[in-house]
Amino acid sequence: MAAAIATEYGEASRSVLFYGSCLRETRLDGLMLDFYLIVSDYPAAFGKGWLAFANRLLPPNVFPFQHDGLVAKYAVLSEADFARLASTATRNVSVWARFAQPARLVWAADGAAADGAVAAIAGAAPALLTAARPMLDDVLSIEALWEGAFGLTYSAELRAERRARAGSVIAADPERYRRFTAASLAAAGLAATLEGNQVRFEDALGHRARAAGAAAWRRRRREGKLLTLARLAKASTTYAGGIDYLAWKINRHADTAIAIRPWQRRWPILGAISLLPRLLLRGAVR
Repeated sequence: MAAAIATEYGEASRSVLFYGSCLRETRLDGLMLDFYLIVSDYPAAFGKGWLAFANRLLPPNVFPFQHDGLVAKYAVLSEADFARLASTATRNVSVWARFAQPARLVWAADGAAADGAVAAIAGAAPALLTAARPMLDDVLSIEALWEGAFGLTYSAELRAERRARAGSVIAADPERYRRFTAASLAAAGLAATLEGNQVRFEDALGHRARAAGAAAWRRRRREGKLLTLARLAKASTTYAGGIDYLAWKINRHADTAIAIRPWQRRWPILGAISLLPRLLLRGAVR
């Protein structure tokens, strides 16, 4: 499927990454696979029209895809945007939060493209820990370190996942996080001692640093939720059936039974906006 996605964009395609909950599944029927397509630049991928402008203005563009009996969606980022958004260069959690979690490089145009993707992803976990540090205890378990960090990122977007989702991500492969915790902390410049399953930060944080961190996360939450709404609005012009996918995702993660009405498909932006107050009141999205 990754190769089929890359073929759609010809020489503009640089790499394809597979990520998300389907990495933790053995049966994929009825699920939607998640990919990121990394391209050389947006004009090479889309030409000079609206799609290139939209992807540059509010990355990424997201598209549905079907291949060999499976269904997927893929997000498109340029190599430059992927490297930036997977790093501490941005406050937005969208990319570095996802790629601090497991991902697979499943297709690359050449060795340089593969190296670029790996280098970008290597910045994701350090970016996550750098942002999360002021909100974490000075001494905590490895599991609590990552659960706390991922939990913060879930609060910084409009998400349908349950509150326990961060814990389930760690529980799916706890050895992965134990294996690279020390390297991630070192890459983030966070001095810490690991003793067994315990992380002890060498520099205890005072009230001022923690207050500044809390203010930064309040800003991330405000900006992140507004950005999610803006991306949903944009997706109504780039993603065929986007409102139906939105309902499917919320129903799957929040145990709801949202049904999309014909008028909401006809005017998907208004349809999505009309759903939002009800979903917030029910706690289906946060």
